[in-house]
Amino acid sequence: MIGTIVNVILVIAGSLLGLLLRKGIPENISKIIMIGLGLFTCVLGVKMGIQMQRPLVVVLSLILGGVCGEILHIEDFLEGIGEKLKRLAKSQGEASFAQGFVFASLLFCVGPMTILGSIQAGLQNKPELLLIKSLMDGVSSVILASAMGLGVIFSAITVLVIQGGLTLLAQQFSFLTDPTYLNDFTSVGGIMIFAIGLKLLNIKIIKVGNLLPALGFVIILTFIAGLI
Repeated sequence: MIGTIVNVILVIAGSLLGLLLRKGIPENISKIIMIGLGLFTCVLGVKMGIQMQRPLVVVLSLILGGVCGEILHIEDFLEGIGEKLKRLAKSQGEASFAQGFVFASLLFCVGPMTILGSIQAGLQNKPELLLIKSLMDGVSSVILASAMGLGVIFSAITVLVIQGGLTLLAQQFSFLTDPTYLNDFTSVGGIMIFAIGLKLLNIKIIKVGNLLPALGFVIILTFIAGLI
């Protein structure tokens, strides 16, 4: 668990530094940072998205996940959690506390390094990959928190739960290291990250939270596709 613990600490430390820097950033600089962050997010999403091996599995996962998310109102649920955390932290003036929380959580937890690093740490007791990811997440959290606010720091909870859970249950989730699962899982996550980029650029408001079940559907559909 050392890799996950270091990751959580660096996300919190980076977020705090980003929040301190944010206070001295003029509004026009803050806007250009958001634009740069949005453009980067779109490119990152495309890079991850094109790793798909089974396009039909990916699109069905997004559709089924989106329908499920709409029925369950996941986005509204996450917004509610964001509001509660916001009040708990006595934060004022955040445009979208939940947006920073969801975006940072996805960025830090959906990707090959999270899955491979967690399973490697759990099965082989080798935290090296997670320590590299921790450093990257720490730097990213400085930028994210300076642009998106306090919600980013609470993504450390998501990192602890998801990454820590994968590490503890590495034996059961080792199948995710198979490129057949990993590539399409990463692709679905990348498409969701691309959607967040569009949102950051104010091009299209997409309820990305409602697409989260797609990450579960892609595993199920990949398994079914392998049986056919």
